[in-house]
Amino acid sequence: MKKHRLAAVCAVVTAGTFTLSVSAGASEEKVSKTETSGGEETSKEEISEKETDKEQTSGEKDETESSGKETSEGKILNVFSWNEEFKIRMEEYYPGYEAVDDTTGTIGEVTVKWVIVPESSADYQKELDQALLNQASASEEEKIDLFLVEEEYARKYVETDYAMDLADLGITEENTAGQFSFTKEYVTDADGRQKGSAWYACPGVLIYNREIAGEVLGTDEPSKVQESVKDWDTFLETAEAMKEAGYSMTSSVYDTYRIFAENADGSGNAGDGITAEEHLKEWEEMSKIMADNQETGTFEMWSEDWSKGFYPDGGVFCYFGPSWFYEYDMDSDVEGSVAAQGGWAVTEGPESFFWGGTWLCAAEGTDNPELVKNIMLKMTCNKEVLNGIAASSGDFVNHINVMKNYAEDERFDNAVLGGQNPVTQILNCAKSLKLGNTSGYGVISAEEFLDEIKERPQ
Repeated sequence: MKKHRLAAVCAVVTAGTFTLSVSAGASEEKVSKTETSGGEETSKEEISEKETDKEQTSGEKDETESSGKETSEGKILNVFSWNEEFKIRMEEYYPGYEAVDDTTGTIGEVTVKWVIVPESSADYQKELDQALLNQASASEEEKIDLFLVEEEYARKYVETDYAMDLADLGITEENTAGQFSFTKEYVTDADGRQKGSAWYACPGVLIYNREIAGEVLGTDEPSKVQESVKDWDTFLETAEAMKEAGYSMTSSVYDTYRIFAENADGSGNAGDGITAEEHLKEWEEMSKIMADNQETGTFEMWSEDWSKGFYPDGGVFCYFGPSWFYEYDMDSDVEGSVAAQGGWAVTEGPESFFWGGTWLCAAEGTDNPELVKNIMLKMTCNKEVLNGIAASSGDFVNHINVMKNYAEDERFDNAVLGGQNPVTQILNCAKSLKLGNTSGYGVISAEEFLDEIKERPQ
């Protein structure tokens, strides 16, 4: 099982320099897959043909192709990443991209070099940080042009000048209008400058055990189960019913912490002592009630005890997570697990949240600004490209209208979820998600609050 952590950005950025405190143990994040059921896919050749035959809508228009600007671009495009997911997407969907070998490709006369650092999040950041610090003096062949970041540490780069403002590339709000707002807010700095763009999104949902829902709630239908978890007060009432029936509402009090932390209203301050937001105190109060009533445990996430609910004998009603969690981390490939039996389903839950994601960032000082711009527009804003990615891979792509079209599409019916198509529930969460705690100090406050709770005498 991959070990994803409740990670926080523990970095303080001052005066354009890095002060790093990297969370260890984070790992590569996979993308949710479904079978295409013989459905049509859009190739990069077809995308290119369609775009020359008809004009795109203004929000998706590739301005680099029609700007008429004369630019002097570099001959080497260096891309930094920790895995090959985006490289694979480029090979499949970027018009004109040709793979040469595992780490090299071409786009016209430009050679694309992939710098993949797969060992760990810390290793990747260390190598990326050094390259960014050397950017000003680097030769044209060594300059970073594009680098990828994930949720755990994205904010560290967003709040520096090493990541370019998308507006400086010529990417407009109109271009990104189709994207989910939270994916833009998360990579927007304190001055309102968006520093990255994502091709897929990771909204979280409440993942519940169908059999337990049927027994205790009288139904396992998502919209009806939602009525029993629609807010935190109702969630607590349902936890009492689960306890009376011999089940745990969640595996651990920590299952809900991420949700409260992301929705904290920012009332904490960064003075001599960083105080916790009011919403985190609400989590503490709710968690104490549930733990005292034995409605949940206090296991560390990813521990063996915490994972027992992945199996019928574990008796856990629900977990929280995005699609990659129920696809890859709930033992769906292990005979006898709830997931292997198609025994889970999803609903929106009490409050929206997200967990994970990958953003493309343009490196300040790139000598390929027009090509970088075009890649970001094509791979994160272009409806045809994103539709092709969704159809072939099952990615929950970062385009509201594209995903709306898949809400009734059988290609998104999920075996782990007993055949449920979860797109409607995920869409509802994604559209209602408002980020309240993304500042550097805010995230540190949330992390320190949790550490302080864990250190208290039991």
